[in-house]
Formats: sequence, C-alpha cells, structure tokens
Amino acid sequence: MKEAQVKQLFSYPIKGLSPHPIQGVTLEQDYGIRGDRAFALMFLDGSDPPPPTLVPWMSKGHFAVQNDWPKLAKLECFYNAQTDCLTVRHQGVTLLEAATETPAGRDRISAFFTGFLADAKPTPEARHPHYSPLQLVGSRTGETRYPDRAPVHISLMSQATLNELSEACEAPVDVRRFRPNILLEGIAPWEEFNGVGEEFCVGEAKIIITARIGRCANIEVDPDSGDRNLELLSVLKHRYGHLQTGVLAKIITSGSVKIGDRLTPVTS
Repeated sequence: MKEAQVKQLFSYPIKGLSPHPIQGVTLEQDYGIRGDRAFALMFLDGSDPPPPTLVPWMSKGHFAVQNDWPKLAKLECFYNAQTDCLTVRHQGVTLLEAATETPAGRDRISAFFTGFLADAKPTPEARHPHYSPLQLVGSRTGETRYPDRAPVHISLMSQATLNELSEACEAPVDVRRFRPNILLEGIAPWEEFNGVGEEFCVGEAKIIITARIGRCANIEVDPDSGDRNLELLSVLKHRYGHLQTGVLAKIITSGSVKIGDRLTPVTS
C-alpha cells in the first residue's frame, strides 16, 4: 500500500452505540485506543447472580450491537469521559443522562437500554436473536476493551473504497456503517488490502496491518434511522466476490495520531 493521509478519526466509547469523531488520539502498543469500546451492553440471559461490572473481552454475540439490533442506531449517544456522563438523545430530545461509574448510574443505563429494546426486532442473522435484560459492563480507566475482534486491534478503511461502494449502490455510503478508527484518503479503492502483513508509520506511531475485515449485517443499517436500507453485503458478494472492507492493525510502537497525519510504509 502506498502513502496515505488520515482524513478522520473515530472512537466508540460504548460498543454498538454512536461513534465519536475525534481530532487526535494516542495509539498504545499491544493495546489499541484507550477508551475505545471501553463499555458494552451485555445480555444477562437469566444469569443469577448478575455478572460483575468488569468482564473480560468476549465475542459480540454477548452484547447488544447494531448488526443484531438495528434500532440502536436511532439513538444519539455521547459519552463524556471527563464528567463520566452518558447522554442519550432521540431526534434532539434527551432521554437519559447518567454516570457510568456509579452503581445508580449503571442501573439507570442498563434499565434504559433494556426497555428500549423490549419491542425491537433483531436481524435475521443476529448472533443473539433473543431479547434479554442488559447490564452495562466495562470501565473508563482502560481496564476493558470490547471490539469485535481481539481487543488489541484497531481498524482502518479508505475513503476511495467508500466512494466506489457509493457508486455501486447508487447512494451515499456513510463511513459510520463500517465503524473504523481511522479513515484514510489519497489511495485507490481497496488499496488498503495490499497493506496486509506490512508495517507503517502513522503520525508518531508504528502499526502492522494484520488482516482484512469480514463484514456482517451492520453495514446495511442506516446510522441515523436504524433502517436496514442498503444491500451492501449483496453488492460486495456479487460485484467483488467477497464480504470484506477495511483492515485490522496492531500497534507496534505507541504514539499520537491526528487528522492530516501521513501513513507511510516502513522501508527495511
């Protein structure tokens, strides 16, 4: 893969909820991004007693996420780590304000999302298709991360790939459907795939791209309405012969990255 530029950066404080566009971030060796997927909404499934608030990484079938429960995309969720407050809005109306680090706040958050999904319908491919009470798990201190794959990874995608998919679908394809940490520009469509196995400097950090990302139904869900309104999986399968977009990466050397920084291959 050739040299590229960082166009956008995203963090996702609570797995399955709204992305947070950010201007800069620190990539941490053998960790990822602190605060990214630090919390998750875990299905209790009749567990008695309930699990602790800090649980280790698990696969996403244990959590409420948009690819299983697209109604979650209807909510505008913002987490302020400085004030420890999760705010949830719908069409500009505040539905919830609660702290994530107090027992009372966690109970309110858990009860809100349990009630919100009570009448929701899961996708046909849902890994957890059965309704169950939810519990907020995780911590803002960096002890926990709940990304879809192994917790040390971050994800990257290129704007050119998004543009080509938009042409194929004859409709704009929003980057939020793919939930990357880093959106790149300045490379050709799908060129990010060519970086697998190679090392790159990005900002002050060094990363190695490890794998392409296989996709699920989440990319078909509109990030504003929660409607499943684009047959992106079908487009990928029939036009490109695969169900992959974007790549995973591990951090080799910690460092800061900001919008506008260059991603350049490491030459031996």
